[in-house]
Amino acid sequence: MVAISATATAVSTFLTGTMVDRKGRRKYAVAIGYIFWGIFTIAFGLTQYITKGASNPAANLLMTAAVAVVASDAIMSFFGSMGNDSGFNAWMNDHMNDKNRGQIGAALATQPIIGTILGTVAGGMLVGSENNYMRLFVTMGVFVILCGILALFAMEDASDLKPYVKGLFWQQFGSVFNFRKYFELKELVWVNLTLAAYFIAFNTYFTHLGNYMIYYLGFTADFMGYIEGLSLVLAMLTVIPATKLINKGKFAGIVFISVIFNIAGLLMLGFFVRPGSVDTSTIFNPAMLIGIFFIGVGYVTFLQTISVWAKGLYPKETKGQFEGIRILFFVLIPMIVAPLIANPIIKKSGEITNEYGLKEYLPTETLFFVSAGLSVIVFIPLIFAARYHAKTR
Repeated sequence: MVAISATATAVSTFLTGTMVDRKGRRKYAVAIGYIFWGIFTIAFGLTQYITKGASNPAANLLMTAAVAVVASDAIMSFFGSMGNDSGFNAWMNDHMNDKNRGQIGAALATQPIIGTILGTVAGGMLVGSENNYMRLFVTMGVFVILCGILALFAMEDASDLKPYVKGLFWQQFGSVFNFRKYFELKELVWVNLTLAAYFIAFNTYFTHLGNYMIYYLGFTADFMGYIEGLSLVLAMLTVIPATKLINKGKFAGIVFISVIFNIAGLLMLGFFVRPGSVDTSTIFNPAMLIGIFFIGVGYVTFLQTISVWAKGLYPKETKGQFEGIRILFFVLIPMIVAPLIANPIIKKSGEITNEYGLKEYLPTETLFFVSAGLSVIVFIPLIFAARYHAKTR
């Protein structure tokens, strides 16, 4: 499901990014994308009712449910990418200049953090002890729809944004896959490889963090949300000093420090957090709070910096299409590679037998050690990106 969702995201960004570049109107992509994103978020939640009430669902019914879940998630991802990547991210890039790039990077970096906090704190409260996930999907879906409607009235495209038409639609769409021209943008290539390396390591552990805290450590969904939320809110404060350095073009240095923080947080969780060392009745678990805080600092400053660094290297006329290339390194490659790393580790290190005699596989601290090792690889492309950046200053 993760791989198909990531593929849908990438395809959407290339297709709708080309369309938006040709039309020169980004706010409509934001509005339409968000509205349908919200609709299919609700539809995704409805898939739970396919097998509801069946004490022993037949294989074909289970297969129908599985296909419906994957398909609705893919469609949800398609429209989400249209609104957020082809639309909103390109819209932000249109308004970026040397004086405000740090602030825009901060906005882009804190956006997913705020989303994570809403998804964990508010999401945990909405799900509650009765595991009412439909309430979560409806609430979030309606919220996203309202954001899309708001975009129609509150957003204005950049004054210098003009339609860019190069031949027929499919000719312009295919032009972004001219890899010879892409590899001529050497600094951007290495920045994108840095992005991919970081998020391969990130997705190896972060997508399992909630399950790790709930099913392995024993926290409830709401307490898991409070712990993540508190740590990430404090981590968001680091965008303030980072903004000043970004406006001065100190990209490589900030990325280096952010990776160090990330590794430190992973090792903190790996060495000092165990089911027997946490108190699941309170959010005040120092080792866990500090570990997630360090991870949050690394994540928010990395994303803040790398987003500005890459966007400043896009060709002016094809910013929408180049968001598609960003998605390849930010979403598609990490979301395909990371599960191939994480899943065997979880199966080997987290196998248990539940009360029904069935095997279950839980994420354990082993994921954090592996992810810390993977994070070291980020320094390799970062060195080359820094060298090319130094040549242009």
